Amino acid sequence: MLEKLREHIAKNMAFLEGKKLLVACSGGLDSVFLARSFHELGYELGLAHCNFGLRGKESDGDAEFVSELAEMLTIPFYEELFQTESYAKKEKLSIQMAARELRYAWFEEIREDFDYDHILTAHHADDSLETFLINLSRGSGIRGLTGIPAITDYIVRPLLPFSREEILTYAKEKGYFWREDSSNAKSDYLRNALRHEVIPPMKNLVKGLLDQVATAQAHLRESEALVKDYMALVQQLVISETEDGYALDIEKLSELPNPDALLYELLNPFGFTAWKDITALPEAQSGKTITSPTHRIIKDRNRLLITEIPAEQNEQAFEIDNRTTRIDQPLPIIFREVSELGTGTTDKIFVDAAKLKYPLIVRKWEDGDYFFPFGMKGKKKLSKYFKDEKLSLVAKEKIWLLESDGQIVWIIGYRSDDRFKVDGDTDRILQITLNRNR
Repeated sequence: MLEKLREHIAKNMAFLEGKKLLVACSGGLDSVFLARSFHELGYELGLAHCNFGLRGKESDGDAEFVSELAEMLTIPFYEELFQTESYAKKEKLSIQMAARELRYAWFEEIREDFDYDHILTAHHADDSLETFLINLSRGSGIRGLTGIPAITDYIVRPLLPFSREEILTYAKEKGYFWREDSSNAKSDYLRNALRHEVIPPMKNLVKGLLDQVATAQAHLRESEALVKDYMALVQQLVISETEDGYALDIEKLSELPNPDALLYELLNPFGFTAWKDITALPEAQSGKTITSPTHRIIKDRNRLLITEIPAEQNEQAFEIDNRTTRIDQPLPIIFREVSELGTGTTDKIFVDAAKLKYPLIVRKWEDGDYFFPFGMKGKKKLSKYFKDEKLSLVAKEKIWLLESDGQIVWIIGYRSDDRFKVDGDTDRILQITLNRNR
């Protein structure tokens, strides 16, 4: 077994040679084998143990066992006690997902702080089969059926070609000791139920099941690579970058074969996985929005706008007194009296200074706001103006107003109000400029 592991590393993970490796060790069979076998192969190691505090004295016993193992092997030991349940509640995660996030974030901290080159975890062939079946039961596509990757950034899983049975046989022959996690014996989690009740009879029915599944997953990985290459071409055709993220051209997408499947693949990297919601978007009304944990998609006429979920909007109102010549927040604006009327633009307006009442206010627009568009008679609701201008929800979220005594002077960067225009009775002209090139 040790020789097979040595050959596997030499053939597929030669980059590990001479490197400083951090082993994630729970104290169970798999991670103990990982630590001891790599120690026997002569690697420079450290052991990292996560105490999630979920099993009381049993969890403390695991930590003590791993500490003693590190002492026996004369290698560094790192331990962290996590407040897993409170973290899960705070982040609205399952205990399993909370533990995963805490674990890998902490491993990465140790790697950086103590100059480890890679983190080793003890996932093996049975783990990969369990993950395959879990994802299959959830209706996963190719990506979820390809198995656990051997390498993810700095994380390396050198035991994936080996079965739990192989590891157990070798550990018994060598007289290794390890800890048994009592929660693993229960079938109240899907993974445990598969491990104890589903996979054993499957192995009896299908000779060489693990090898067969590994072969199937290798084929799926090849198919996934083809899909990625094709999707790179599709992305160039239908997606363009915008100031706020990306825009997907619905019409161009509809001209391609299997547009629903393409849409799913295009949006999946942004965390969108709700198939029904995604495929309904092209026919949805403008303004329809769906979100993932990190991004949102907004239907905007013939486009889908993809942006990061914005931080909480700054609703603060900013006051400007009559001595102010420039502000930097929330926008860079310059105030300057001039002797004659210039040419106004969307970024530069000229107003009658005498018509202004201080302090001026810069604030976000609100439903019900209206103004008198420059050069027109009568008032217009801002919501109607934005609709006429075909502004997207993203663009509208970024709009600020300049206000005087409750009246809108300027939709900043768009249009000024006719009530404050320079006319024949104007004595003092104030030029107000949005300095986009700050």
